[in-house]
Amino acid sequence: MRVLLVEDETDLRELIEAGLKDAGYAVDAVADWPQADYLLDLTPYDCVVLDRMVPSGDTLRALDGRRRAGWSTPVLCLTALHTLPDRVEGFRAGADDYLAKPFAMVELVMRVGSLTRRAPGRLPVHLAHADIELDGARREVRRGGVLLSLTPKEYAVLRHLLVHRENVVTRTALVEHCWDEMADPMSNVVDAVMAGLRRKLGSPQLIRTVRGHGFLLGGPAGDGA
Repeated sequence: MRVLLVEDETDLRELIEAGLKDAGYAVDAVADWPQADYLLDLTPYDCVVLDRMVPSGDTLRALDGRRRAGWSTPVLCLTALHTLPDRVEGFRAGADDYLAKPFAMVELVMRVGSLTRRAPGRLPVHLAHADIELDGARREVRRGGVLLSLTPKEYAVLRHLLVHRENVVTRTALVEHCWDEMADPMSNVVDAVMAGLRRKLGSPQLIRTVRGHGFLLGGPAGDGA
């Protein structure tokens, strides 16, 4: 899943970005609304973590404008403006959740997860294929009932393959959904993560490489090549 973070304080932005990435999210982080507005027109995000007061002003006006235009991406307002009137104003402008600073990173991650799970049209919490089961609420993966220890990127890649099971998923699609905007689709990052994921999933191998196209989560494929 991909999250857009809008936070003008550099240290806090880097801290939140690292925390979300550790939880398995692909994160694009910007310092002001004009940058966010540009990215929102280019990328389908699963959630936006939005600081209210940024250099260009209070972001609630921009949020309200997008909501009136039909934009439905879940938004978590993260701000020092935490009085009851502030929170009411945020919800009226279209925020789905509101978290006051200072905050605990674990709570932020859980709130982002909750927003992405319950939003209309979002993907199911539980995904399965063959004997692989993914529990999005607990961020757990089992094969044959055995709990697997996956890295955040391995989890994100497997989840995307499960969502699109029986269809070929390109490297570019994986980078767009599982990495941030700085990732290079031509690099070997996808192959490195895929190799680790295949090794942890074990045999029989279910992830096939479709040469010249991408990857397919299907039936057993021998050595996975």
